[in-house]
Amino acid sequence: MSNRTFTMIKPDAMADGHAGAILDQIIKAGFKIVAMKQTRLSIEKAGEFYAVHKERPFFGELTEFMSSGPIVAAILEKENAVADFRTLIGATNPANAEEGTIRKRFARSVGENAVHGSDSDENAAIEGNFFFSAFERF
Repeated sequence: MSNRTFTMIKPDAMADGHAGAILDQIIKAGFKIVAMKQTRLSIEKAGEFYAVHKERPFFGELTEFMSSGPIVAAILEKENAVADFRTLIGATNPANAEEGTIRKRFARSVGENAVHGSDSDENAAIEGNFFFSAFERF
């Protein structure tokens, strides 16, 4: 059964010109893009998106970084989408990521780690709905 996950190409990867290569790697891994847009988060919207981390010491730095430039948001579809995408992107810290993963190839650091990937089916739905209306998904 196909299911969906959510991703964002973060401002660091956008600034470094990696969006096309990252999307290419995602497609070659068998994911279908069912919704996609380039946008820019305000610091308020970044705070809403990352509200789960509000009490964490890195929250301010995270929301500033995520609002520092354009991002590409996308909903992806594939069998076992959440787990397969997390394998494809690699560990949060690119130094610990497997060779060939998106973060190993394109991330600058643990904080500027190129892409976001949902950690559960439930969060994938919440995060996808944050960026896309029903009209924008197929």
